[in-house]
Amino acid sequence: MKFVDLVEISVRAGRGGNGCVSFRREKYVPKGGPDGGNGGKGGDVFLEAVAGLETLADFEYSARFNAQDGEHGRGKKQHGANGQNLVIPVPCGTVVWDSKTGSLLGDLTKPGEKLLVARGGRGGRGNASFAKASHRAPKFAERGDPGEEVKLRLELKLIADVGLVGLPNVGKSSLLLALTNAHPKIGPYPFTTLSPNLGVIEEGGSCILLADMPGVIEGAHQNKGLGLRFLRHIERTRFLVYVLDLSSGDLSCVIEQWNAIRREMGFYNPELLERPFIVVGNKIDLDEARSLSLKVQAEMKRMNISFFETSALTGEGIERLSSAIKEFARLHPRHETSADHNLSVETETAVMSKVAAPSKVAARILCVEEGIYEVQHPYLEKVVQRYDFNQDEAIQHFALLLKRFKVEAELAQAGARYGDTILIGGVPFEFQPDGPSQ
Repeated sequence: MKFVDLVEISVRAGRGGNGCVSFRREKYVPKGGPDGGNGGKGGDVFLEAVAGLETLADFEYSARFNAQDGEHGRGKKQHGANGQNLVIPVPCGTVVWDSKTGSLLGDLTKPGEKLLVARGGRGGRGNASFAKASHRAPKFAERGDPGEEVKLRLELKLIADVGLVGLPNVGKSSLLLALTNAHPKIGPYPFTTLSPNLGVIEEGGSCILLADMPGVIEGAHQNKGLGLRFLRHIERTRFLVYVLDLSSGDLSCVIEQWNAIRREMGFYNPELLERPFIVVGNKIDLDEARSLSLKVQAEMKRMNISFFETSALTGEGIERLSSAIKEFARLHPRHETSADHNLSVETETAVMSKVAAPSKVAARILCVEEGIYEVQHPYLEKVVQRYDFNQDEAIQHFALLLKRFKVEAELAQAGARYGDTILIGGVPFEFQPDGPSQ
């Protein structure tokens, strides 16, 4: 399967169902009361980390996701069913960003972790909910709220214990094959590895996951070559194995390999330079490499760096390197990570009460142009979308809300006159304050 580690998707939560206007109609019950039920809540959209997925490739072919809408309310006080939640599976290690704001929404690292990315709309109330002693037969119901809609950027960062890093064609894939049960594609040319390959070393009933990272080149931190596709996957590793190619037989060339890799990683994220590591000199089956190995080993010893010589082709040094990796894994245990969810999972009741609660913030009045005023108020802007103004009582009900929030007084103070156009949530109204027209 094609390896994809960066995609954008659009998700929409379900719309809430509309409330129902209905009255009880039964034989021998001449004055049945209102019995319109509430609409159901729209389904939420979640992302869930799932073991076994290793790429975001599926999202290249399906990038839009919609949760189910809530059902409309019905007579006999039958409430509409809630829409089903939509759970979208993603690989472990998926970082979720809001494409519009650039804010981090969550980091799903463990199987089963869920992130709420879009909340379903609140269901509208039926006319039975508005019945009271002073108004026993309301002919009014609410429409359901639309579900949240958001564009997300998904970025996959592999969760590996050990990262094999080095310039292109130094033998990382061959080394991974020799160390683990992986079977990467291998060829004698640069950029053979176009995506990370994974392998496993078993140790005492547990597993150490190794990742062969695509080769880094000069300017990788500026996204040259495979660039950021390589560098982002290093960030989660516990420790690193730097692989150097000794086949050139030139000490300065090998040291430059080492400096080039460290330089690019430092430019990308200086914290990577603090990550524990060992250095491997590969291809010692070649005569020129074997003669150079002692010099490289002396240079690494001078810098107090652990150095191992190997031949992925013949298997020389592989057992010793494997033991060193196991020891490193023991000395640097896997840290328990927790998802940083800016959007927490809330109960349906909590979400509905949050949406339904009127804000205590005063309305803000803006003069758009002469004779046109805009009322900015989060609660009123939401409520105006719920009301069907083809219902006479909806107009009356909304007028009471405007009085409750002292909007008429604020408009008059801002200079609005009788007959002016008032915009609330994009819906136009004619300003008709109580009292004589001016």
